[in-house]
Amino acid sequence: MTNESVWRAPRLSLRFWPVFLRNLLVWRKLAIPSLVGNIAEPLMWLVAFGYGMGALVGQITVDGAQVPYILFLASGSICMSAMQAASFEALYSAFSRMHVQKTWDGIMNAPVGLDDIVMAEMLWAAFKSLFTVTAILGVMLALGISHSPKLLLAWPILLGVGITFSCMALVFNALAKGYDFFTYYFTLFLTPMMFLSGIFFPLDQLPVAVRVVADWLPLSNAVALVRPLFMDQWPTHVLRHALVLVAYATVAFWVALALTRKRFRR
Repeated sequence: MTNESVWRAPRLSLRFWPVFLRNLLVWRKLAIPSLVGNIAEPLMWLVAFGYGMGALVGQITVDGAQVPYILFLASGSICMSAMQAASFEALYSAFSRMHVQKTWDGIMNAPVGLDDIVMAEMLWAAFKSLFTVTAILGVMLALGISHSPKLLLAWPILLGVGITFSCMALVFNALAKGYDFFTYYFTLFLTPMMFLSGIFFPLDQLPVAVRVVADWLPLSNAVALVRPLFMDQWPTHVLRHALVLVAYATVAFWVALALTRKRFRR
């Protein structure tokens, strides 16, 4: 078995489910502090930029229509929140279970394979991101930012966003030697993507060369699917945006699984 390629196809079973439930049961003990921590920062972004800068900007043009800046910001920041929540869980929390607490080693003493553990961690991070954005979306609805019934369709999209970014984060989790390593991921990858994905300003404000790159970022494609729903419209080019997210998630999960297998071979 040790001679098998780490790049072999995933070997998954329903045994990932008890691992997922284990993470859920542990998290329930700290659910409220965890939720507050996850929603505090995005809500501060929304208040500071949405109400503060929004008072200066007023209306902003989106596809030829004038919309309030706070609506524009909210529809993008909800995707950013899904990205950050999934990434944080699949990095810091997953690394603690894998490397520091050795929880994964204990689980593998049972008839549960490493592939199932990685799958469970990915789905758990995506679930936590969905839980977080649901709370944030509730606050947005209470503030009257949007009351579009089409927002119901945002849930499966945001779950997909959580899956995509949890897969990508697990790649760095497999490579990390310590918590400090994750600073590079947030600083050099996630933070620039926040400013290149149309969250704070329309993408057509970017230079053409930068716009070409931004169009293929996972976060910009997520925003392109979610933002129209906030404005009570249907997104365009749905298949293209969805395929970009699926491609990122599929490739990232395969790479994360291969690198994790390699790490546990040592």
